[in-house]
Amino acid sequence: MSSAGASLYLDPQIRDWVLFPITLVMILVGILRHYVTILLNSTPKKATRAAIREQRALLRAQILRASAAKSPLPPSYYKAISSSLWNAFTNGTYLKDGPPKEGAEPVSTPANPFSNPDQMDGMMDGMKKQMVMMVPQMVIMGWINFFFQGFVAIKLPFPLTLGFKSMLQRGVETQDMDVRWVSSLSWYFLNFFGLNGVYRLILGNDNAADSSKDVANSSPFAATGQQGAMQAQDYNKLYKAEKDNLELSEGLYTWAAQDVELRVLRRYGKIPAEAANKR
Repeated sequence: MSSAGASLYLDPQIRDWVLFPITLVMILVGILRHYVTILLNSTPKKATRAAIREQRALLRAQILRASAAKSPLPPSYYKAISSSLWNAFTNGTYLKDGPPKEGAEPVSTPANPFSNPDQMDGMMDGMKKQMVMMVPQMVIMGWINFFFQGFVAIKLPFPLTLGFKSMLQRGVETQDMDVRWVSSLSWYFLNFFGLNGVYRLILGNDNAADSSKDVANSSPFAATGQQGAMQAQDYNKLYKAEKDNLELSEGLYTWAAQDVELRVLRRYGKIPAEAANKR
């Protein structure tokens, strides 16, 4: 008999003792992971006033030059703020450690993260979150492989191509089975990526049970980003680069309210457009 005409009937007990338990256990484990992650989160340390000022000064300069093309600030105010920031970046006024000493050579060797308690705490928090993610998933996969290996759990109600067969029928080595049948192990993976909406409904949008965040945090690119974030930023170099950007943005500056009275009169037909353009 061909695979298209073959019929397969599942025992209703598979639904009650395989399908529902896997889904229920994964939901409960996700909720448990969320609250365990909250308990493991260390109390964030308050930043000093000097450190906040150091960061906000750079942010002010970035916002100023980003809005230079149509700035809401009049020319006099824009130039005054730009000159003030440029002088502060030159003198190192906003650096939390104070202006650099004359004759002091910049240190090219990056600081050792293990010598900084703040960076060590961040590394430990990341390791604890990774363990909370990995250990429950390993336990659930071992539980499914031990008790439910080889079970066919459900049939999807929509047609699929043969490319989904290896994804939906893991642990069931059958070539003639319809691709819509889902094995117990594949049902685990479908729940792993498909229960995020349930977690958001129960725990809110910002929850620790979302598996998409786990995949993003475990990728090599995320690990590279975390290593870059652990390294302290050299704001003295950032200020020097921002000085050049401020000088370039002054050439692009235009006031958003330039000739606003003529534009308002032209919009309401008080003066012809040709006269406004000549003026």
